[in-house]
Amino acid sequence: MHSTGILETSKAINPLKALLDYGQSMWLDYIRRDLLTSGKLKQMIAEDGLRGMTSNPSIFEKAIAESSLYDDILQSLASRSDLNATGRYEQIAIRDIQDAADILRPVYEESRFRDGYVSLEVSPLLALETQKTIDEGGRLWKAVNRENVMIKVPGTAEGIPAIRQLIGEGININVTLLFAQEVYEEVAETYVAGLEDLAKRGGNLKKMAGVASFFISRIDTLVDSTIDGKLKSTSDATQQALLKSLKGKVAIANGKLAYQRYQRIFSGPRWQALAGKGAQTQRVLWASTSTKNPAYRDVMYVEELIGPDTVNTMPPATIDAFRDHGKLRKSLTEDIPGAEKVMSDLAKAGISIQEVTTQLTTDGVKLFADAFNKLLQAVEKSTQQKSRA
Repeated sequence: MHSTGILETSKAINPLKALLDYGQSMWLDYIRRDLLTSGKLKQMIAEDGLRGMTSNPSIFEKAIAESSLYDDILQSLASRSDLNATGRYEQIAIRDIQDAADILRPVYEESRFRDGYVSLEVSPLLALETQKTIDEGGRLWKAVNRENVMIKVPGTAEGIPAIRQLIGEGININVTLLFAQEVYEEVAETYVAGLEDLAKRGGNLKKMAGVASFFISRIDTLVDSTIDGKLKSTSDATQQALLKSLKGKVAIANGKLAYQRYQRIFSGPRWQALAGKGAQTQRVLWASTSTKNPAYRDVMYVEELIGPDTVNTMPPATIDAFRDHGKLRKSLTEDIPGAEKVMSDLAKAGISIQEVTTQLTTDGVKLFADAFNKLLQAVEKSTQQKSRA
């Protein structure tokens, strides 16, 4: 009788909320006007333990193109000849980001500046331009004018010096589009250097926060399709078995090993000197966590990456799935030798993880730029319709 009572109690626990017991914060990878105005965001904070939000151009593009939720602001901006499509989009985005930041403000304060953030991206068209990224990052930070915002900057070769400069100016940064462990390590070192710059200027380290957004499912999508290609061209049974054993395994192994680097970088004397001044670590944020392959468990990229000092930003469908049937365990630090073996087997199978991550970064910059252009077209089209109406 007694054991049934325990079972019922454990069922009543929302697995999303329970992630926090493992040191992981759940953020929402989505934004739309009605989420903010309907009370839904507040409800998710209360019931699901939601701790933050991320946005990107494709999310805004869908919100504007596929709903009438922005008609009021588009109508009011239609008559402004001083604004082009980019300027109009920014007005829309800034309003949503400010409202979301205000709703998340209690989380920000209660977590002592660790959570409660909303991310806004610099234009993806600037991903390969250092100085323009610095200028735009600073401009957007001032325009939003909320402490609990992170400016999103891609971890490209050109983005990394911009990231250091912006952190040194006291701006919270979400470094996006990370796929390679080596690039992740460079980004983490850049965060440390940026905080050292800020400390030299007498800045307040206690209020600085940052995340490094490490992309997950896209790695498996590309690796799996490469494996499928290789399986067609070999009849060697050993090679076929090796290739098949790697499907759906590489993204999680790569993430686990990146986290090992996180643990190394944010310990030791250099970090301790900053921690002594109140600095907090730049957490690893798992992005691209929806499962693209229907053959895989739909919460795989949440369940296999649970660990302390991390964030998982999930799209709504993944949040619903994990709330319904997510299983909790401290998975991120388990079987590290197994993760290392996956990566060495990948090399044995003739697939270069470096080529995979380089291609994904290039593709990612293009995908975000394409989404941004599509977004501007949606804004332009809606504006023209409003000005004719």
